[in-house]
Amino acid sequence: MLPGMAARPLVAIVGTGNLGTALALSLQRVGYTIGAVIARSRGASLGKAQRLATLVGARALTDASDLRAEVIWFCVPDAEIARAARALAGKIEWKGRVALHSSGALTSDELAVLRRGGASVASVHPLMTFVRGSRPALAGVPFAVEGDARAVRVVRRLVEDLGGRAYSIRKNDKAAYHAWGTFASPLFTALLATTEQVAALAGVNRKAAKRRMIPILLQTLANYAAFDAAGAFSGPIVRGDVATVKQHLRVLRSLPAAREVYSALARSALQYLPAKNKSVLKRLLDAGEFDSRRRLRRKAATLGLGRRLGSI
Repeated sequence: MLPGMAARPLVAIVGTGNLGTALALSLQRVGYTIGAVIARSRGASLGKAQRLATLVGARALTDASDLRAEVIWFCVPDAEIARAARALAGKIEWKGRVALHSSGALTSDELAVLRRGGASVASVHPLMTFVRGSRPALAGVPFAVEGDARAVRVVRRLVEDLGGRAYSIRKNDKAAYHAWGTFASPLFTALLATTEQVAALAGVNRKAAKRRMIPILLQTLANYAAFDAAGAFSGPIVRGDVATVKQHLRVLRSLPAAREVYSALARSALQYLPAKNKSVLKRLLDAGEFDSRRRLRRKAATLGLGRRLGSI
């Protein structure tokens, strides 16, 4: 730990979104004291800070001039991290403190103004999804960490106390890391939303589709956990069932966005997963893509956009 810093330092949370709320509650649950919840301004932001502060026994602040916390954790949107750091830079003495942010895409350099002021800084990102109404436990969650050596030591202790698993990430790997996380949750959610639209083609409404899909989704995840992607892969592509894939592409013509998703994922399956008749299936997908572009050109021509789309 930092010289003079308690084994469990006093923590301040900047921001009152889903991540900041989950983090404050989790830290308090494992014995950390949340000294302050810092809001951007008065009004709605301060109201949210006051509600969270009440839950964790902290003060809600907009002026951090008397902030005594040893660890200040920025839980604001990526575009706001540097601005929030600049706003607090001149409010307190930063020497000996630790400043953290939890962007998955941005590096610890977003807090450079605080580093220049004497703070040790780091980025620490939990590979977990946080949405309104959900407060996921952080036990077992991996945290990607990079930054100054002193700050990283503090972070590793915090993550260990939370029951998480901290591991190092290089600055130049963060964009790819965040893309990976986006595939694992937000784009997976987008796939589920697309799946609901395809269910509607089969006469199944969204609510019923969600209920009926849960068993196969859970089993697919269980199979992936037990057997990896290749062992969990099933369906017409692994069997090389060209006729069925052709039927899928035909029926999905009425849902162009879903058809594009299907084709993109099918191409990924042919590249990364076991499948029979790969060359035939690839030609089928290529033909489907050509057909889609041809129909788009025809539609554009009727709207007088032919020249603009000529290169598609």
